[in-house]
Order: sequence, then C-alpha cells, then structure tokens
Amino acid sequence: MLIIPAIDIKDGCVVRYVQGRLDKKVYSKDPVKTAKHWARQGAKFLHVVDLDGAFSGVPKNIALVKEIAKSINIPVEFGGGVRNSETITTLLDAGVKRVILGTKAAEDKGFLKNVLNKFKDGVIIGVDAKENKVMIKGWKDASKGEDLFTFVHLLKEQGCQEIIYTDTLKDGTLSGPNIKGIKALLKETGIKIIASGGISGLEDLRRLKALEKQGVSGVIVGKALYEGKFTLAEALKFS
Repeated sequence: MLIIPAIDIKDGCVVRYVQGRLDKKVYSKDPVKTAKHWARQGAKFLHVVDLDGAFSGVPKNIALVKEIAKSINIPVEFGGGVRNSETITTLLDAGVKRVILGTKAAEDKGFLKNVLNKFKDGVIIGVDAKENKVMIKGWKDASKGEDLFTFVHLLKEQGCQEIIYTDTLKDGTLSGPNIKGIKALLKETGIKIIASGGISGLEDLRRLKALEKQGVSGVIVGKALYEGKFTLAEALKFS
C-alpha cells in the first residue's frame, strides 16, 4: 500500500482546503522545497494538485510541477484542470508519471475512452464523490451523468484498473476516511482504490491497510502530515 504525500498548490503556495472550500491554510510558499522534503523523508510517490486549475478549468501550475518532477527522483502524479490530450502530453513529456483526470473524464465519455486508449497508465481517473454523486469543477457541481457506482463500473469496462477515490465530505477534515464507502466501492466494483480524504491518524492507515487484499492500493495523506498528526516515517510503516 503506497503512502502518498499530497501537495495542493494555490497561488504558488502549498495549502490545504476543507471539503474543497476556499478557507485555505498555507503550509509553505515553496512547493518545490516541500516536494524535496517528502522525497528525503522516504516518499515513494507524490500527489500534486493544481487547485487554481481545478477551479478555473485550465492548469495554472505546469511550470511548478515541471520543476518538481526535475527536482526529485520519485514519481509524481498531477491533476487539476486537465481537460485535453495536449496538456496530458505536455505533462508526461515534462516528467510527470501520470496525469489525474476528473471533470472531463466524468463529462465526456468519448474523451475518456480516447485518453485511456492513448495514454494507458499515463493517466488515472480521480473519482471525487459526495453522497454517491460524482463531483466536478473543483467539487462545485455534481456530474449530470452516472452515480458513483455506475461511473466506476464504466471506468472498469473502459480498462481502468485503479482509481483515486475521494470522499469530498471527508477531505481536509481530519475526521477519518469513509471506510464504509470504500468497502462498498471495493465490493461492488472490484477496482483498485487509492483512498483520499479524512486521514486523521495512524489508526486510519491501519484500517485502510487491512483492506489492502480487497484492493486498497494506496493512501493519499495531506493535512494530517502538515498538522503533525504523525510523521511520514511513521506512516510508511503501513506501506
């Protein structure tokens, strides 16, 4: 089970939001320095989100993620406002290991099919859910398409082996992950899940580790690390 530190970028700073709301807290004004820190601490993978891009629909921090990818020797995944194949190509050419797709994948099934066929493991779908609805556009709107389970079944039919699943009501709250929802999604779809949202302590990691055989392949950790609830070294014991 991968333990993946998160770097959320807004206005050039490392921040954390609560349930996607704009009541941000700044943890660093240097995302590259933060990336180097997590790499030195033993991270095997890094999760970078362009919040400016997620809210605007156009990535705003490609230069920063390029610098991050060049500065560390671990894989980086990047998402936030990526809505076309040209941007995916640019990011992969810049050293990003895989590109996270959300809104466009949920809204445009033709685009989804094309990019999965073209880029294979170079893309991963971020499924952001609120009460069984797929959330899009920086979590401001619910998709008018399928519900959570139907959408994930569709992804699996299109060849997706793994998704990033975020319960948006949990994200940034330090209230614990939605274990019940994760179990239901694993049982219903059989897809591998990188769990995101709500991690509050090492006990949460233990509970997710117990689901590894059922398909929990990774955990994205943000606020708990930045707030000092545990160290990355402690978290990596569950990897």
